[in-house]
Amino acid sequence: MRPWSLPVVLALLAIAGVSAPVTAQDMPDASLIHGRALPAPELPNGTVTVRVVREAVGNNLPGQQVRLTVGGAARTATTDDLGRAEFTGLPQGEARAEVTVDGEALESQPFAVPTTGGLRVILIAGIAQAAERRKKEEAEAAAAPATKGVVVLGGDTRIVMEFNNDSLFAFYLLEIVNNARTRVDIGGPLVIELPETASGASLMEGSAPTASIDGARVTVAGPFASGTTSVRIQFALRYGSEEHEFVQSFPVALQRTIVGVEKVTGLTMASPQFNTVNDLPTENGVYVLGQGGALAAGTPLTVTFSNLPLHSRAPRYITLGLAVVIIGVGVWLSVSGRRAPGSDRQALAARRDALLTELTQLDAKRRDGGIGQERYEARRQRLVGQLEQIYGELDEASPGPQGGGEGLAA
Repeated sequence: MRPWSLPVVLALLAIAGVSAPVTAQDMPDASLIHGRALPAPELPNGTVTVRVVREAVGNNLPGQQVRLTVGGAARTATTDDLGRAEFTGLPQGEARAEVTVDGEALESQPFAVPTTGGLRVILIAGIAQAAERRKKEEAEAAAAPATKGVVVLGGDTRIVMEFNNDSLFAFYLLEIVNNARTRVDIGGPLVIELPETASGASLMEGSAPTASIDGARVTVAGPFASGTTSVRIQFALRYGSEEHEFVQSFPVALQRTIVGVEKVTGLTMASPQFNTVNDLPTENGVYVLGQGGALAAGTPLTVTFSNLPLHSRAPRYITLGLAVVIIGVGVWLSVSGRRAPGSDRQALAARRDALLTELTQLDAKRRDGGIGQERYEARRQRLVGQLEQIYGELDEASPGPQGGGEGLAA
């Protein structure tokens, strides 16, 4: 997986959706997109636009003087009614955008002007003040008693999928929104059942502490604070053919449907719930982006992927077959070879064979993406350590040389 690409994808998907009305609760964490240059192949070569907003996309700040420096040379432009300043005909080189809003200096990350197409940069004022205000509001809401009510999955909820090592990984970025001013009790926890083809599901950094996961079941305990509760989930999505139907239902209403998948080979994506499907270039490749309207609670989101990459499983089966043969030979030798007196050696041999089988299964599970690298290495080290100990005990239990020797008559 490439978790470092998710902020970029998140930002691109946010900007891709700004044609619809945007509220503060629809916006992702502003720090994820502030000052970041995003590819815009639709712009003329050497063009950079800098959009200046306050706290959230949609709160445009016109009349701001933006300074853009490229290769030591500076240019200035004034933002229009959409809060956007445009710079055209820029030379290649490292660039940086700057603006001062009500005494607050805003600066972009350094970026390179591309040879083809352009870039879009967004500078957001008031991020720290907004965070402090939200913190105060959350503290006040937490102190108030919970009331009966409902929550929804906000417009910033999205599903992103990426390929890695011949496997497809899904990321759920869920924003559970409570529009009330107080905590809300929905009558129990919010429970989400992941698709049957999901494996190795886990919570990602940034998830609320009230969220937990058990197998394919995600549980978010209530009551829910006013505002947004973030839950981020990742898992491997198994498929066995070039076409796969992905189905996911949510127990609460979904305000907007957004699904993005990394485009490899000739991959396509379709859903009856999508209004538009477009290719979305990013610095990590092209994503197919599907967007649609709201879904009622319990309505399945159905997405069909076509032209998925398939890879031969023959090497995996050969590896498993060889492992079975090795285990079988070990069992045969333990039965037909020289044995230590008593049942201790038989028990050690049985334990050895069981550990070899478990080790083989663990390696196969890792290749399928069913276990994370850290857990895999820890379990494999433990198994190998146990096997080394058993082989040492088997050597100690082996009988001494037999046959002709001292003390026998000639």
